[in-house]
Amino acid sequence: MIPVNRAVYEIPARLDPESAEWLRVLGGAGPRREAALARLHEMLLRIAQREARRRGPRMLIAGPELEDLAYQAAADALMAITAKLSQFRGESRFTTWAYRFVVLEVSAKLGRHFWRRPDVPLEAEEWDRLPGRFGFEPARESEWRDLLAALRRAVDTELTARQREVFVAIVVNDVPLEALAVRLGSNRNAVYKMMFDARRKLRAALVANGYLDDDDSGRS
Repeated sequence: MIPVNRAVYEIPARLDPESAEWLRVLGGAGPRREAALARLHEMLLRIAQREARRRGPRMLIAGPELEDLAYQAAADALMAITAKLSQFRGESRFTTWAYRFVVLEVSAKLGRHFWRRPDVPLEAEEWDRLPGRFGFEPARESEWRDLLAALRRAVDTELTARQREVFVAIVVNDVPLEALAVRLGSNRNAVYKMMFDARRKLRAALVANGYLDDDDSGRS
């Protein structure tokens, strides 16, 4: 049973009727609250299952284990939402706000699961696998080998230590972003921003050294 949150809070002004009703019922007690909790859990579970099935193959998790992860994510999201009702300010609909909780739970649980695998690359750097992963043509081997050598130099000289760690993990070792966020004790958005900045630095370095056209330098 989800404990009743006894905190006193005001329902934000100008809230849409549906969101206001969610807050009133979930902030109360009795059968109406229990029914609302059941509806909310059902909604969260559908979202968790969809997200888990979409991201699961990338993390090499499927079947009953993936379904169990979705149920755990929905249950934990429900607990978090009911504990933080007073933090809802109405910038979005209540269901949109709740959606974020369960998506974050799925990401975190998939990320933690990834590191339980015995074959996960940790310190090794799989640079030699890049040509095959990116589909470089064997006929142009000398060209792409020069590009990869330049890229590797730029990774070592242009990036901060943390940017290098993120780039190598995601691009070279093929670690999923969600899993890396868990490993670094960070979050998906922060890791994405770090990866974005790293790619811009590397592209600028490759343009400056003649390995990419200047017209491509703004892409990321």
